[in-house]
Amino acid sequence: MQGAVRTEKPVILGISGSERAGGNTDLALDYAGELVRGRGATFRTLYLRDHRISPCSPCGDCNSRTIPCALPDDMPAIVEEMKRADGIIYAVPVHGFGLAHLMQIFIERAGVGFLRFDRPLANKVGGIIVTGRRYSDASVHNQLVDNLLLNRMILVGSGFPALIRNTSPEPGLNDTEGLDALERMAHRMIDMTLLLRRHRSATGEPVLPLDDRNERVERSRSLS
Repeated sequence: MQGAVRTEKPVILGISGSERAGGNTDLALDYAGELVRGRGATFRTLYLRDHRISPCSPCGDCNSRTIPCALPDDMPAIVEEMKRADGIIYAVPVHGFGLAHLMQIFIERAGVGFLRFDRPLANKVGGIIVTGRRYSDASVHNQLVDNLLLNRMILVGSGFPALIRNTSPEPGLNDTEGLDALERMAHRMIDMTLLLRRHRSATGEPVLPLDDRNERVERSRSLS
């Protein structure tokens, strides 16, 4: 029901795009989970490496298809998990000066195969954590910002982006400034989630309208 008021704890879903269990990305996402739980919210973690996600196939009908992708893998269940969350944090390492391949495959399949039809993530709060050694973390962050904005999510400014750097061969959260940015982001995501819930509780409506189905539907242009 569109106007229903939710009373359960807010849910933040952390999605790890790292192939390495227990690496810098997982450590940073675990820390975000501690912060979220400390605010009384629920934090769930989804590791892309544990799921079967097919790369986009050469079918070529992405721009004309009007139904979700039919490739048989775990993407439908992952998308449903995203829909159930109040907020989503993408956490990913820099690989080869760019986005790690698991996350690249995931955002392509999720966006083109499922999310583009109705933008079901609209008005959810989004956050990004990028781990790296030294270079290109800002470029990876920018790509994920574009993805969250495309899905009409709400990005809460929190000072510096959560870019966690580690030049040691051993995983570790040693970047004090990066961790400070992560902390600010996590707290402001919860603050915004609670604000959105209070608005819905008071009005019975989402804070931003959801009647604009997607960017491929022609909109009436009115100056009023």
